[in-house]
Amino acid sequence: MKTELKSNCAPGAIGPYSQAVKAGNFIYVSGQLPIDVKTGLMAADIKEQTRQSLENIKAILAEAGATMDNVVKSTVYLADMSLFGPMNEVYGEFFKDGIYPARACFAVKELPKQAQIEIEVVAFHCHEA
Repeated sequence: MKTELKSNCAPGAIGPYSQAVKAGNFIYVSGQLPIDVKTGLMAADIKEQTRQSLENIKAILAEAGATMDNVVKSTVYLADMSLFGPMNEVYGEFFKDGIYPARACFAVKELPKQAQIEIEVVAFHCHEA
C-alpha cells in the first residue's frame, strides 16, 4: 500500500507527481528544488540553495513522523560540479546520527527553474504517520 505525503511547509509539486510517497516502511521524497515556500523564490548562493532543498525535505519527512536521521539514500543533482564543495559543507550539517546516507551526486545540463541544485531522498521509517 502506498500513501501520498504532502507538506504545506515545502513547495508543492510542479507536475504530475507527489512531494513524497510512503510505501511500507520507506518514504520516497521527490527531488526538492531550493524554493522558499514562503516567498516562492530561490537564493542565488549554492550553500543557501542546498540548505533550502534540505529544509524542504525535512518538512516533507516530518509529515510522516520521520527526520533526516531516517534518510538511507540521497541523490544530489548539481548544475555544475564546481558547486560540489560548498554543497557538501551544508549537506553534512543535516545528518546528526553519525551515519551518513548512501549518496550519488551528478552534474546535469540543467535543472527546473534554473536551480543550481535538486535533492531527492529515500528514508526508512517504521511508524505510521
